[in-house]
Formats: sequence, structure tokens, C-alpha cells
Amino acid sequence: MNAFLHAVSFFTRIPVPWLRPSEEAWRKSVNWYPAVGLVIGLLLWGVHQAGLMLFSPWIAAILTLIAWVYVTGGLHMDGWMDLADGLGSSRPREQILAIMKDSRVGAMGVLAAIMLLLIKAGAVAELAHPGWGSLLIVAPVAARTHVLLAIKLWPYLSADKGIGKGISAGLSASSIIVSYIIVFAAGWYLGGLQVITAIFLSLLFALWFSSSVAKKLGGLNGDCYGAVIESSEAVVLLVLVGSWWL
Repeated sequence: MNAFLHAVSFFTRIPVPWLRPSEEAWRKSVNWYPAVGLVIGLLLWGVHQAGLMLFSPWIAAILTLIAWVYVTGGLHMDGWMDLADGLGSSRPREQILAIMKDSRVGAMGVLAAIMLLLIKAGAVAELAHPGWGSLLIVAPVAARTHVLLAIKLWPYLSADKGIGKGISAGLSASSIIVSYIIVFAAGWYLGGLQVITAIFLSLLFALWFSSSVAKKLGGLNGDCYGAVIESSEAVVLLVLVGSWWL
């Protein structure tokens, strides 16, 4: 349980007064990332449903998005913007990494954030249709399951001293398998084939995205993990709302 609390404390702004600092629990906390995604998803679903009771679908979507960024502390969005700044510079690898470490956000990072937020807002607004709201839970869970593969399959950038260094040591293959069994089962329960398709396509996207970035940088770091999560969430939502119209 302490490992789960470490994951909640790291991934969200939710207060965790019962947390007992532990290096071992920190390493094992990576196995609980999908569970934290479920916590985030349930919170977002609640905000979305409350928003729909009072406002239009678009206002409810914007409020949900604000809650989304707030509850995660903008952690993953920061990684998405840093990666966009680095790759968007079209510079050599070492300069890309230097740009990513710069605390200032450049034009490419801002544009990437705006585009991602617009995609998410539009998709969440579409989930206002009856019976669709619960599907909002799927995106945070699936994305934080996909990032486990990114952590396990590609090396961490050796020169990077970020907080993501070393977490793969505590990640077991069995945890990844169990997480996927649960997320696909939950997806089937919530929406059947459409949701399964969204999870699967987002998995393929996450693998392609991680592979492309790792090939460019020689590995992945915390910013890359955040970018995998943010982009995978967007893909899940896009496929969800697109598949229902087919």
C-alpha cells in the first residue's frame, strides 16, 4: 500500500498524509501507475458529470480539462512541452537534450500544449452523449499502463539525473501483464469493442511514439514518459469519439 501512496503522491496533487518515505516503496510505486490512472479517471468523470448538470457540454469539457491539469500538477504536460521544444528545434541530440532541460518553454512547446488541449477538450465535449461519460475513465488508466512498456522496453537516458532514473528496476513483467488484462477487461465492460479498439490503437501509438523518440535521443527520460502519457490519453479519446460515429 505504501508503494501505491508513493505513486499517488508523485502523479497527483492529492494529499497523502499516510505516506511513509521509503526508497524501496518508491521503486515499486511504478507498478501502481495504472491504479493512479483509475483514481484520476474517477475524479475526472465526477467533475465532468457535475459540469454537465450545470453547463453546456463545452463548458463541462473545459472544467474537466482544468481539473485534469490541476490534479496531475501539469507534470505530464510539462514533459510534452519540453519534448516538443527539443524535437521541434531540429538540432543535434545533445542540443535537444539541453533544450529539454531548460526550464523556459519555447514556441513549439506552447503550440504543442495548445493543440493537445484542444484535442482533449473537443473529445471530452463529445462524451456528453448519454452513456458515454464513464468512458472518460479509460484514457488515464490506459495511458499509464502504456507508459509501463516505455519504461521497461527502452533504456533511461544515462546522462539524465531526473526523478525517473531507476524506476524500471522496480517494474515487473507480471505487473504489466496484469495491468493490461485489467484495463482491457474494464474497457470491454465499459464500452465493448469500441473501447477495446481505442485502448489497442493507443497502445500501438505509444509503442511507435516511444520507439521514435528513443531512436532520436538514444533512450527515454521523465519528459518522454510524460509525453507518452499525454499523447496516449489524446489518442484514446480521439478513437473513442470517432468510433462511435462509424
